[in-house]
Amino acid sequence: MTQTPATVRPDRRAELAAGLAQVRARIADACAAAGRDRAEVTLVAVTKTYPAGDVVALAGLGVADVGENRDQEAAPKAAEVAAAGVTPRWHFIGQLQRNKCRSVVRYADVVQSVDSVRLAGALDAAAAAGRDRPLDVLVQVSIDGDPARGGALPDSTDPDRGLGPVAAALAGAGALRLGGLMAVAPLGWEPERAFARLAEVTEQFRRDHPQATVLSAGMSGDLETAIGYGATHVRVGSALLGMRPTLR
Repeated sequence: MTQTPATVRPDRRAELAAGLAQVRARIADACAAAGRDRAEVTLVAVTKTYPAGDVVALAGLGVADVGENRDQEAAPKAAEVAAAGVTPRWHFIGQLQRNKCRSVVRYADVVQSVDSVRLAGALDAAAAAGRDRPLDVLVQVSIDGDPARGGALPDSTDPDRGLGPVAAALAGAGALRLGGLMAVAPLGWEPERAFARLAEVTEQFRRDHPQATVLSAGMSGDLETAIGYGATHVRVGSALLGMRPTLR
């Protein structure tokens, strides 16, 4: 079956351009307030629930990094974007099931959400079999240390979920490249408290993994605070693309 190239309406392109200009200005202002170089912070456009045409339009506006949360949506969208001749850097940022690893490694350039040794092993095996170059990975870290939610656990020696064991498994994996950490501010936590705690975890983590300098933190509502505490990547959806349709 011939695939229809991804397209976008001129009015939608204008909406995206306006949202992008506002987000870029916020990032620049946050960097200035923190005394940081604007080039230190990468915008990852989170395009879940939005069509491939939006990704193509954003790429035309200079957005190089795109994030997706669900493989069942991301895999066909990445194929449609590729058919349009556009090659963004795809970040998988959602919870990843081990049985989806073989699919994700085919299109993702970065997986930001590794939070267990078992997942690290499954991803390494899939990348070794399905890629011709290493896959960049981040450890998703739990800021509040709640084992009931996603994220590797700081200050824990749990052999599967502890931050140290997960990072060590990734650093030693032949088909993966440990890039750094990713985190989401816990519900109910003020951004200042959340990212201050994350900065402490990051400082300790980098003592053991000094080359793993990526820190993916901050979204539409809290990117300024995250940048103030050292985020190198911010994941922005609604402030860039508008409010999402409700997922069913």
